[in-house]
Amino acid sequence: MERYRDMQLFAALAEQPSLASAARSVHVSGPTLVRAIARLEERLRVPLLQRSTRGVRPTEAGSVYMADCVRLLAAVEAAEASAKGLHVQAQGNLQVFLPFLFSGYVMAPLLASYMDRYPEVNLVARYHDYYPNLHEEGLDVAILVGELPSSSLIARTVGHVRHILCASPDYLAEHGAPQQPVDLKRHRLIASADEVYWDFQGYQLKARARLSCATVQGAINAAVHGAGLIRCFSYPVHGHLLSGQLVRVLPGYERPPLPVHVVYREGRNAPMRVRSFVDHCVTALREHPAFQLA
Repeated sequence: MERYRDMQLFAALAEQPSLASAARSVHVSGPTLVRAIARLEERLRVPLLQRSTRGVRPTEAGSVYMADCVRLLAAVEAAEASAKGLHVQAQGNLQVFLPFLFSGYVMAPLLASYMDRYPEVNLVARYHDYYPNLHEEGLDVAILVGELPSSSLIARTVGHVRHILCASPDYLAEHGAPQQPVDLKRHRLIASADEVYWDFQGYQLKARARLSCATVQGAINAAVHGAGLIRCFSYPVHGHLLSGQLVRVLPGYERPPLPVHVVYREGRNAPMRVRSFVDHCVTALREHPAFQLA
């Protein structure tokens, strides 16, 4: 039992930036956590952490062992959940992985409505922009934008998004609508950097941005107020397109759409908290207006 508890305490560092915060997250003192890690290092005969004046971070062996601990502990939790009947009742901790930008514009209200419907489930949302390894990172569900690498995971498609070009009606009335991508060199372009590299069907635009914005929302706001043309994913601007604040430009030159998937591991053997979240997201996302653009 001590070994199992030590593994639990060490795995807490996977979600926390420091020993102190990891100790707080599992409701033990800092010295208790340090002693647990020392016992593991003595048993394994390898250092698990590198300590410096800047704090601690896992060694190479520590990173591998931490991933194994997270995976094994999740398997134990799943076994206990099955025995306790959690396959028929949604409760417990649920680790979800969400793309940062997509979450801000689409997922936030879905998370709120899920928590209202399933009050016994505690959501732990992680926000990044890479393809995760659900097994190694102890994740239950991920929402992923783009083509999926080959894997044994179960994926349910909920819709497609595009990179689209748009501008306000006032801007287009004053400056005219471009007829082909090369025409954009004569327009005011809004981007996240000084240089613009936009791929279209059969053409790659290289130009200078008239306005450089640090955030997507800042660029969208500028475009709504007539500052120029913006190119971004369709989901942050779907509301502006539906309201007429922005108009889609050069749709015939857009790149092929990218699928959006809800991805999870266990399939029919997944606990109810996982299945309920997957079903909730699939139903809500397939009806979401962000995916209704042709």
